[in-house]
Order: sequence, then C-alpha cells, then structure tokens
Amino acid sequence: MPLYIKDPEVDRLTSELVSLTKSTKVDAVKDALKNAIANRKANMQVRDRLAKTLAMAQAAGPFHPGDHKQESDEMWGEED
Repeated sequence: MPLYIKDPEVDRLTSELVSLTKSTKVDAVKDALKNAIANRKANMQVRDRLAKTLAMAQAAGPFHPGDHKQESDEMWGEED
C-alpha cells in the first residue's frame, strides 16, 4: 500500500535528509525508518526484546529432567 504524507514539515525534513545523503526521497525515508526502528530496538529492555521467547518458555512449562539421549534414541528407533 502506498504511503502518502501531506505534511510540510515532513517534506522539509525529507528534503534536508536528501540533500545531506545525496539520495532519493524514497531511500532517505527508508533509511530514516530503518534507523529509527534499530534505535528503538537497541534501547528496549532485554525483557521486552525477549518477551516472545519468555512467553514460549512459560507456555512450555517447567523443565522435566530425564535421560534426553535415551529419549532421543527411542524417538529415532536407535539403540546404544
């Protein structure tokens, strides 16, 4: 879906970035968005960055110790 922004300040900022980077408006906006996303991700707390992983671990439940080699061997039909 195309992005249409009719905002004079955005246009001015885009033009300024284009002149500084010697790029097109599309490339300037794309790079600015990528940099903004990277900065936000870098400044996120570790817990927030790992939220999906933590949710998966909680859904999986507690670790059940056992003989994992034996379980894997049985699963694959292998013997010692």
